[in-house]
Amino acid sequence: MREHGPLLNRRQALAAGAALLAGTAWPKGAVSAAATCPATLDWAILETLLAIGAPPVAATELVQFRDVAVEPAVPLSVTDLGLRGLPNFETLLLARPDIIFNSNFYASSEPLLARIAPVESLSIYVPGKPPFDAAVEMTRAIGARLGRAEAEDFITRTSDDMATLSARLGGRPRAVLPINLGDARHFRTFGADSMFGAALEQLGLVNAWKAPTSYSATAPVGLEALAGYDDAWIALIGPTPREVGPVLARSAFWNALPAVRSGRVLDLGPVNPFGALPAMARFARLLVEALVAKGRGLG
Repeated sequence: MREHGPLLNRRQALAAGAALLAGTAWPKGAVSAAATCPATLDWAILETLLAIGAPPVAATELVQFRDVAVEPAVPLSVTDLGLRGLPNFETLLLARPDIIFNSNFYASSEPLLARIAPVESLSIYVPGKPPFDAAVEMTRAIGARLGRAEAEDFITRTSDDMATLSARLGGRPRAVLPINLGDARHFRTFGADSMFGAALEQLGLVNAWKAPTSYSATAPVGLEALAGYDDAWIALIGPTPREVGPVLARSAFWNALPAVRSGRVLDLGPVNPFGALPAMARFARLLVEALVAKGRGLG
């Protein structure tokens, strides 16, 4: 599907590139209190903007966002800027944002972003630090900058939804190991400094992964490490590479794992692994639905 938004011909691209080179950076603190046309490179900020009813004029990797984050839905009016690490600055210029929300993940892009519009940096991921409070404050800050009372409503609604989901589990703690499968031999898992870790805490569940991480997730770990989690539920967070399922189904090692033998593997849908409150809420909902569907989530 083709994204809507400005499509650059050669002349427009050259003109936009020249404007970028000739432009001067907006000074920090030059953000208008009445900003109405945000843009962002960061998916956590993108999903927050969508959740509070303030879709950006431009954002990155929208096709992949729809596959990985899934929700909130991205309107076709949002211009796709291409790769998060290598966005099309000329296209962003033509989208005419009046504020760009950026994060520490894309700090290297800030000098060029500041030539297009005032930049406000809002980061929620810091190594070793739980991200929940920072995600709430980011949501609140975006709402204040855009004059969106919906931000506070969304924070309240998310808190209420998490309490409702926790109540469905009956209040008994269980250990859950949230993982992504990179291939049929490796996984990465998420610690207390991830939004998945935050979701587990709010649900009254226990994150079975206790070791430190690097920016919320581990480097790929060999599948043999799963043998050490006798009592934990394994939550497979999508997307999982298509070829992995058939390989694991034939794997004697996989089928001998305690969690697999006892039916404690939960195959969840895709969730943005570095998201904000929307990703936390989606993960929590999918996890609780999967546990309840097993019929013995706390048994």
